[in-house]
Amino acid sequence: MRLLRKKNLLCLCLFCMLLFLCRGNPLLKALRENGENACAKVFSCMCVYAEEGEPEETVRAEVEEEVERVVPKGLYAYASCLLDAENDRVLFENHGNEVLPMASTTKIMTLIVLLEHASMDEVVTVSKNAAAQPDVQLNIRTGEQYRLGDLVYSLMLESHNDVAVALAEHVGGSVEGFCAMMNAKAAALGLKDTCFETPNGLDSENHHTTAIELSKIASYAIKNPDFIKITNTATYRFQELTTGRSFTVSNKNRFLYMMDGAIGIKTGFTGKAGYCFVGALKQGEHTLIATMLACGWPPNKSYKWSDTQKLMNYGLTYFNKEPVGSRAKLSVNGQQADEMLPDLTEYRNTIPVVGGISDEVHIAADAHSVEPLLLAAWEQPSVEIHYEDTLFAPVMAGDVVGSIVYRIDEKVYTTAMIRTTESVAEPDFWYCLQQVLMRWKCGDF
Repeated sequence: MRLLRKKNLLCLCLFCMLLFLCRGNPLLKALRENGENACAKVFSCMCVYAEEGEPEETVRAEVEEEVERVVPKGLYAYASCLLDAENDRVLFENHGNEVLPMASTTKIMTLIVLLEHASMDEVVTVSKNAAAQPDVQLNIRTGEQYRLGDLVYSLMLESHNDVAVALAEHVGGSVEGFCAMMNAKAAALGLKDTCFETPNGLDSENHHTTAIELSKIASYAIKNPDFIKITNTATYRFQELTTGRSFTVSNKNRFLYMMDGAIGIKTGFTGKAGYCFVGALKQGEHTLIATMLACGWPPNKSYKWSDTQKLMNYGLTYFNKEPVGSRAKLSVNGQQADEMLPDLTEYRNTIPVVGGISDEVHIAADAHSVEPLLLAAWEQPSVEIHYEDTLFAPVMAGDVVGSIVYRIDEKVYTTAMIRTTESVAEPDFWYCLQQVLMRWKCGDF
């Protein structure tokens, strides 16, 4: 009996210690409750307490693992770029911003300028300078005349240097004048590291571009259906207008037959530039540009084709179109938000104004739309909304008071400004007088 009493006393002591140690946890609350379900409640609380106190390793296992970035391997090109042609977003680049010669891929811009500044029915007369250009040549002769719309096939399908100069002199008045037109177009496209000194791409001291900027030129070019029609033609026949001398030119772009959905665009080679190529492809939701610069020298003529296929397959395999907001992280004035909301007004449509005739001013973001993008699983989109907490009068309509910044992996994709939609003036004598009269009229005095 004494042994039993000692055991009971020991159990009671242990129970009291347990209550003391568990102060503030769910057990104590459950034990204080009366009723026949007290034990069940204690057990339930113990389960909850156990879940809340799971080891850190268990919780960590439930966190989604970060997706490892994949990069294409085994490329021969010194500089390369894979571009989403729908929005000019760079999906991959290697030495993509390095300034390099681009050989006859120059003729992409040559054709752009011709299509935008000349009629295909114009007649081109061959100069002595044009006829004297080095290989590759169509072997046009001084004084011969050709329809401009015929020569563009010679320019793009077989990359004839004499034809490029004849066309440039006709449209630009001179090679220099035409190159000025090419450079003006490059500037209009926002290119900073592209400069043209020849219309055919022969080596010249300041004739250069980058893999990324050449990709953007190509992206612009393939939006013109006439450009696609010319560069995708297999063979083309035409005649000189005065003598009837006939020619047949054949497309030298092997990529057209290597992948479904292949679109042009242009090969190139010089001793300084090496083998170069710009190709385009459209398959389903993908419209891709792949650019290779310095992709080997003789006898490695085929490297550009294998590199292009690798980059295109990389884009098709790892990048899929999805809305940016589907997994974007959102922050508002530096504070992380719970979810992606589509409209600035979900957070704020006015900002307080100090010292103005109104206590607040309405705001709105510039009209913008972020279409679904080709995104890889490892890329993290984010949206950052910033706006001023308080403004001071006077405030003018259209003042920039914030921004919405869209990023992919911390790199800015696009930005929309937040502006005031109305003005708020400072109170002057006439405003104060008007307020006094209004209050007097309403009997407030």
